[in-house]
Amino acid sequence: MGFGYGAGAYQQVRSHGAVETADPHGLITMLMDGAIERLTKARGHMLHGEMAAKGELISRCLDIISELRGSLDPKVETPLVDQLGALYDYMGHRLLHANLHDDPRALDEVSRLLQQLRHAWAGIPLDARQPQRPAQAAP
Repeated sequence: MGFGYGAGAYQQVRSHGAVETADPHGLITMLMDGAIERLTKARGHMLHGEMAAKGELISRCLDIISELRGSLDPKVETPLVDQLGALYDYMGHRLLHANLHDDPRALDEVSRLLQQLRHAWAGIPLDARQPQRPAQAAP
């Protein structure tokens, strides 16, 4: 067993442990980080003509973006939910375009959008990260 294999196993264990202990805000951050990391790797594979690896990584990014979209709560009455949904749809279309046309600019665009979104997400104050619970009526 080489060093690379052991390091990969450690990363996987570390990630699974983080998922088990993360709050919802942290899980979304982890999803964004995972997508950004895979986009960077997919770009490298694209530039080196490694189509199978590129396609696999873009497919994983599409899955992550689908999870991000699925995590939106349509019951929350704010235009932000629809705007984020449309943004995730746009990212998905750009990733499909990148995969079909070997367009690294499309990968870069989605990566920039995710980085901006992640930066804004990470900037949410701690006290605003928990959903507001309705006040309970007195007995």
